[in-house]
Amino acid sequence: MRYKLLSPPLLLLIFQVTALAQLPRADGYKGIWFTLGQFSTYGDKYSGGLGTYTSSHVPIAIYAKQVNKTFFVYGGTAGAKDRHLLIMLSYYDHQKKEVPKPVIVYDKQGVDDPHDNASLSIDEQGYLWVFVSGRNTSRLGLIFKSKAPYNINDFEQIKETEITYPQPWWVPGKGFIHLFTKYTKGRELYWSTSPDGRQWSPDQKLAGMGGHYQVSNMPAGKLVTVFNYHPGGNVDKRTNCYLLQTTDMGKTWTTIDGKPVSPPLADKHSTALVKDYEAEGKLVYLNDLNVDAAGNPVILAVVSNDFAPGPKGNPREWMTIHWKNGQWNMTKVCTSTHNYDMGSLYINGDHWQIIGPTETGPQQWGAGGEIAWWESQDEGKTWKKTKQLTQHSARNHSYVRRPLNAQPDFYAFWADGDADKLSPSVLYFTNDKGKVFVLPYTMDSETAKPASLP
Repeated sequence: MRYKLLSPPLLLLIFQVTALAQLPRADGYKGIWFTLGQFSTYGDKYSGGLGTYTSSHVPIAIYAKQVNKTFFVYGGTAGAKDRHLLIMLSYYDHQKKEVPKPVIVYDKQGVDDPHDNASLSIDEQGYLWVFVSGRNTSRLGLIFKSKAPYNINDFEQIKETEITYPQPWWVPGKGFIHLFTKYTKGRELYWSTSPDGRQWSPDQKLAGMGGHYQVSNMPAGKLVTVFNYHPGGNVDKRTNCYLLQTTDMGKTWTTIDGKPVSPPLADKHSTALVKDYEAEGKLVYLNDLNVDAAGNPVILAVVSNDFAPGPKGNPREWMTIHWKNGQWNMTKVCTSTHNYDMGSLYINGDHWQIIGPTETGPQQWGAGGEIAWWESQDEGKTWKKTKQLTQHSARNHSYVRRPLNAQPDFYAFWADGDADKLSPSVLYFTNDKGKVFVLPYTMDSETAKPASLP
């Protein structure tokens, strides 16, 4: 068989078409700034740099050992005064210690709301999946799949559907089990499964007691979800804490002690109840869920006295809620100044760590603050602040997120932003020693090494 060589003009055309097929890239890492617009005496209920918002978008960063990269998604924008949300994707190359220009997976076309941020998953073949949150039925959610394994250059849209706060978990050999929210009777919890990400089972309701926010994790093939509830559908009354788990892709659900539950959960006094905070008049803001060395769940939450910002809500207590010896054990870690001070929990044997904005920031009563590092050497029984990662900042830092399979040199990442007025939002990460790095706000080259924080 004889082969005909392509002419140089035709080769150039093929190259140009291929190049045009790739996703556009931003010229740096610029986070989205947002204001909820619900003001009271002490400012907005929450506002600032919310590129890594919310705690109910899980996971948003994943380490892939096969390529030695941590992939991550965040809510970005084009410039400091631009509130146009772009769904961004990038990675940290652990070998080269550098990041590329981030790609724009999806342009939210005028939407400025980081509730529409995305979550991330990686299947066993290395394909990247980006689940873009919608908002009720007014803005449907989207599912994208990379066109090549471990490659951020190009994606195909797989599905458009009603999903908010996506939490996709890939189970090797089985496919996806996806937890998400639908605005049916309040913010109710649902799940769906898929063997390949293309064909999905019908949505099934997990809990519907007026509304819920959840965080989840999937240790050793067991999907665990923790959620609060909203009396009368009022998110400002969020309270209580519940836990459900499944080991068979949602075919059966049980409580922490193995008692079967038939979804949807409808009784606020269900056996899935971890703690009745409503009886104490307390509000619950869920931050993170991890497991101890024995596989027992540990919940990180902020417990508050009032939904509005300001001293009326104090004390706002950071709590760990640990299942051990057949019971739930509650421990106070510290206090902070805002309900939406969000951090993450790390567990390595008996050594536990919390990284979050527990210290008062430049916008005292705004969301976030200065980032501190807390440690426990006795499985969370006692806690001590061992480092302060940021100080004398111009803007509050908020929503510190833990990558799935977090590695020592990209251990947590977050964004900053002025909680009182529109500002730039810079993205940061820290290594496991507490050294903070700044993702480049502007980039002249295709890749760059993040600079360490002075």
